[in-house]
Amino acid sequence: MKTKICELLDIEFPILAFTHCRDVVAAVTRAGGYGVLGAAGHTPEQLDIDLSWITDEVGDRPFGVDIIVPAKYEGKDDGGLSVSSLKDMIPQTHREFLDDMMARYDVPPLQPKQDEAPRAGESEAPMTYNQAVPLMDVAFSHPISLIVNALGPPPPDMIERAHENGVKVGALAGKKSHAVRHVASGVDVIIAQGHEAGGHTGEIATMVLVPEIVDAVAPIPVLAAGGIGTGRQMAASLALGAEGVWCGSVWLTTLEAETHPAVKDKFLAATSSDTLRSRSRTGKPARQLRSAWTDEWEGPNSPGTLGMPLQPMLIAEASRRVDRAAMNPENEGAVKLANYFVGQIVGSMNEAKHADRVVLDMVDEFIDAIQRVNDMMQ
Repeated sequence: MKTKICELLDIEFPILAFTHCRDVVAAVTRAGGYGVLGAAGHTPEQLDIDLSWITDEVGDRPFGVDIIVPAKYEGKDDGGLSVSSLKDMIPQTHREFLDDMMARYDVPPLQPKQDEAPRAGESEAPMTYNQAVPLMDVAFSHPISLIVNALGPPPPDMIERAHENGVKVGALAGKKSHAVRHVASGVDVIIAQGHEAGGHTGEIATMVLVPEIVDAVAPIPVLAAGGIGTGRQMAASLALGAEGVWCGSVWLTTLEAETHPAVKDKFLAATSSDTLRSRSRTGKPARQLRSAWTDEWEGPNSPGTLGMPLQPMLIAEASRRVDRAAMNPENEGAVKLANYFVGQIVGSMNEAKHADRVVLDMVDEFIDAIQRVNDMMQ
């Protein structure tokens, strides 16, 4: 295929796979697409290991990294508060609510030896500029060709360092105004992410958003995102003016994905109506699977969610407890709480496949869809 994004990134198919799993990055990249490793949950040491592994797996094929540097978060105006200062800002009522939830759902505490590995957010608050800088340092020490910021305009030093290293810069946009601001800051690729998407997403649907942004930022290439996981949706995206697609949720049920087994089972059984936007994981609206976890945070006894990064700091240990306990299917409470980010495309994610098969199925269906339209024009 010959689109601007294929030429820009030197790839065969204009299918970009956002994933936190290095195996998916490698599989998609080897299949002719472009894997982008989500690094927000990595420590610098973990990111270095994963990027080295990916490089060994894909050889000279290109791949990228996604790092979250929010435009707004608690403490940003003060230059980034310390972890201890931010923890002191978490109200006791929220801690008590979470403790009560863990007790009512019979989620046991972590054992001392179960939580020894370093984790993102321990030395610097998660999803902040201070956490992102060492991740950028690692990313630019590897042969990436694209770096993406998922929340707001990329900071100036990310753009400057990327371009100095010959790396393209991308940014997600949920509104036309976001995209225009990104381009003004020097971004090379815009990801127009519609309301249907998993994770942090806005209010405008993909079908409306993509052509708005395409017209607003031309000739900057635009990727369509949000509810995209099939070849027909890929054809529709290109018809709307996009130069390719950015897919995230569809990889979560692949055989390579490291998705929690209990959550993967829920995804495979879910319908497109089983997601909602909730602040319960990050403090910002993020589409995820509805579960007892989201219901509790929306319920009458909830104290309400906190802003970023206080909410992810508040729930970090509880989330690890739920994930560990839910590995045992007999722990029904933990299984009920277990959830993860996913878009409305989850209703079509009802079969576990290898990631490269997903890529090739998308391409085959894309060709069929284009041929069908061509036949109509004769």
